[in-house]
Amino acid sequence: MKLLIDSGNSRFKWAWLDKQGQLNTFAIANDHVNRVQLLNVWSVFKQPEQILVASVASSALVLIVTEVVTELWPPTQIQFIKTQTQAYGVSNAYEQADKLGVDRWLALIATHHYYPGFSCIVDCGTAVTLDVLNGEGVHQGGLISPGLVLMKKALARDTASLPYEKSSYPVGLATGTGAGIYNGTLYAILGLITQVLKQHKDIAKLILTGGDAELIAQQLDVPIIVDPDLVFKGLAVIANQQSA
Repeated sequence: MKLLIDSGNSRFKWAWLDKQGQLNTFAIANDHVNRVQLLNVWSVFKQPEQILVASVASSALVLIVTEVVTELWPPTQIQFIKTQTQAYGVSNAYEQADKLGVDRWLALIATHHYYPGFSCIVDCGTAVTLDVLNGEGVHQGGLISPGLVLMKKALARDTASLPYEKSSYPVGLATGTGAGIYNGTLYAILGLITQVLKQHKDIAKLILTGGDAELIAQQLDVPIIVDPDLVFKGLAVIANQQSA
């Protein structure tokens, strides 16, 4: 078994990768992660062959993971994956390669291996990130936008009468403030994706991942692949190739 960890901006996720390539995934909110909890959850498992970590979270969370792994499985080394200029069949378009988030880098690797072809990858999480990858694995570049919750919270923080709420509303023109914010933020993300697809006619696959992927996919009238495990699949590609 291999332990794959995806430590994001809002959620801490991990997956056990078995010898058949199957992923068993788990997730909790970052503010619920603590040393005692991870010790209890992971102590029932045998020592993993490999531990790969992709983290865009705080250093405090990374420290908790390191302490727990050191206590449970002392001989096992943690490998923190870093974005590269070129690796695993993918070339990074960023002039400063390490400025591309490691979660985006792993999504590119996963897409190239699991969904080959000219693709647009959208991670619909705390931030919305969009990347375009051609059929040869060459990254064309990408975009970054606030995610749905971030946009709503920004409105609540910086205005006097646009409160944040978690409610859902019918999609369309609104007749109330809550519905207006819900649909305005949703349409902003839909417009971002639609505009990129309009400008890049060669894109053959649209792949969505992240917590709001299903919600956004429901509003797009194009063929879509929703894969919540895209980052884990990128980690799995690296883990398997290293083992080989």
